[in-house]
Amino acid sequence: MDESVIFEIFDGLPRQGPGSNECTEKAFNYLPSLTPGTKILDIGCGVGMQTRHLASICDNCHITASDIYQPFLDELMQRASDKGLADRISTVRASMDDLPFSDGEFDVIWCEGAIFIVGLEKGLNYWKRFLKEDSFIALTEATWFTDNPSEEALQLWQASYPDIKTIPETEKVIESAGYKIVTSFKLPASAWWDDYYNHFDKMLDEAEVKFKGNSDAEMVIEFSKKEKEVFREHSDEYGYTFFIMQKVD
Repeated sequence: MDESVIFEIFDGLPRQGPGSNECTEKAFNYLPSLTPGTKILDIGCGVGMQTRHLASICDNCHITASDIYQPFLDELMQRASDKGLADRISTVRASMDDLPFSDGEFDVIWCEGAIFIVGLEKGLNYWKRFLKEDSFIALTEATWFTDNPSEEALQLWQASYPDIKTIPETEKVIESAGYKIVTSFKLPASAWWDDYYNHFDKMLDEAEVKFKGNSDAEMVIEFSKKEKEVFREHSDEYGYTFFIMQKVD
């Protein structure tokens, strides 16, 4: 599939996945007091709603926002400039599995709704090198909230992210990768609706017109519609969980 089609379809959304400023701030507040000059790397930032909010609540931080799609980064910086936050943010176009940073460069790595692209275990093991000793990662990961999901929810995730695990199973992966879990919390259903799903209909209608006859795009659009409806019926069975962890080895 042409990945650029996916980027274009989801361009224009406030976020490219579930989340909220409230959840971003809640996770940030679990980090210890950060010293002036703290360096945060936001991987797979999209248009950077969370990047800009981090910049607004941490005036002694500098955030490097990284994404593979340059138009997302351009939009992020335009919105940051509009809010007077541009001096706290820089952007780097890079793939999350091929990052151009130095070992031990960052105090915090942030990643909302994107680590699934490379896989949780692979991402945690690779990204660790870019953290200073005893530094932190805060990320969201799709998790089961039940041991017995419905067939409809199971089929959806088998098609999109078959490596989805329960929260305890996910915590074992984190600990095996050399991190100590500080805390975790489930994102509320509102974090899926307010800045994400509630904008889907307009976005998908426009995409259907723009990409009519493009089989890749039509498949993404159809799956996105299905995803929204399954969540409407089964949001108690799965969702995103925020994990805050500290590098220990």
